[in-house]
Amino acid sequence: MTAIRSLRGPLLLTVTLLVAWQILHQWAGDTALTAPLPTLEYMWNMIGQKRFLPHLVETGLAFAQALAIAGLGGVGIGVLLGGHRLSGEVAEPILVGIYSLPKITLYPVILLLFGLGMSAKVAFGALHGVIPVVLFTMNAVRNVNRTYLRTGRAMRLTPAQMGWHILIPATLPEIFTGLRIGFSLTLLGTMLGELFASQRGLGFLLMTAIDLNDVQTILSIAVLISLFAVAANSILLAIDRRLHRGSAA
Repeated sequence: MTAIRSLRGPLLLTVTLLVAWQILHQWAGDTALTAPLPTLEYMWNMIGQKRFLPHLVETGLAFAQALAIAGLGGVGIGVLLGGHRLSGEVAEPILVGIYSLPKITLYPVILLLFGLGMSAKVAFGALHGVIPVVLFTMNAVRNVNRTYLRTGRAMRLTPAQMGWHILIPATLPEIFTGLRIGFSLTLLGTMLGELFASQRGLGFLLMTAIDLNDVQTILSIAVLISLFAVAANSILLAIDRRLHRGSAA
């Protein structure tokens, strides 16, 4: 019963979106919006085509590399800034200011530095995802209960023991929240990078379909990316909630 209740919300949302999609199709017509079932069938056939696989692999590799850079780099920088209060206080408004900028305005700079190709997409994706990870990690480290640290020192724990038994359990829920947000933004940045300057990848296919007014391909790629993003974020959100419940217990 609990599993059914947990699935009720997503299933209701899915049905609502499909009904709304079908209504919009009836109103707009095939030239603007294809119906849900033909679009899903076309997407399934598109995935099975050999020419589609290299584009999917290209996007997957770019996203995986950008996510690794954003995650590892963001956690590392966040720990350093959180551990040194003055550095964190100086860096935080700067990071928030950069985060508020529309990243697309920085894309010409990315192209000048990295050129066309995989490296530019990776850099642009990492640029989107790294700052939230830094901010969440920095605040998690900065807000660790000092009583825990004093208790660890009183118990004569080594630095490794202090990190494993105190810092990681205390900061992991907040850091994971930053990683979850960074995941979504890194995916967004990677796709934007492929849209504007790429010769392979899902973003390239999407731009080609837009130029050709290929509505079925446009919707199929959009649905495919959306399904991946929703599924991944649902899993990450479930882990995030479990971690926060465990830390509150």
